[in-house]
Amino acid sequence: MTQLSKIEIQVEAATAAALSDARRREAVGRLVDRLVRPRGDDPLIALFEQTSVEAGMTEAEIDAELAVYNAERRA
Repeated sequence: MTQLSKIEIQVEAATAAALSDARRREAVGRLVDRLVRPRGDDPLIALFEQTSVEAGMTEAEIDAELAVYNAERRA
């Protein structure tokens, strides 16, 4: 079994409130593990693929979310 460690990171208050749910914290922990230690050719693509499976999102939904994110970053 993998040994787990607790870390502290700063997030916005709304994010902290959303992470009060244990299942969500566990899912975020898995995402952080995958982001830091990816298991694929392209870590970002691998992360998106795994996240989409866990979240039940289609490629079109992910593309739409990325488009919104990119538009907000340009504003």
